[in-house]
Amino acid sequence: QVQLVESGGGSVQTGGSLTLSCALSGYTYPYYVMGWFRQAPGKEREGVASIDSDGDTDYADSVKGRFIISKDNAKNTLYLRMNSLKPEDTAMYFCAAPVTGRIILGWLDLPHYNNYWGQGTQVTVSS
Repeated sequence: QVQLVESGGGSVQTGGSLTLSCALSGYTYPYYVMGWFRQAPGKEREGVASIDSDGDTDYADSVKGRFIISKDNAKNTLYLRMNSLKPEDTAMYFCAAPVTGRIILGWLDLPHYNNYWGQGTQVTVSS
């Protein structure tokens, strides 16, 4: 059974930093893409950052240069380091990975893809 469990959310002031973690269990595909989406109240879910089994990363334009996605394969844990946080980064952040393990080009632009999802972790940035 696949499980994704996020942690690390919280409240910070503008300019602060947070690191989100996503512990994956049961997800053992040799080829994959996985990453982070977020959803703010009243807004559509949007892709934030992804990483694939080749180590290639992709970022939403709104977070490029501020957020860094990484994966510790030994711990099977996905991370999102968020720097220079802004109030518009406030959202529920979800870890996700496609149900069918494979590399999917443009996966971040497909927020309704058939993914496994974590329960989410709240990030709140105050001005």
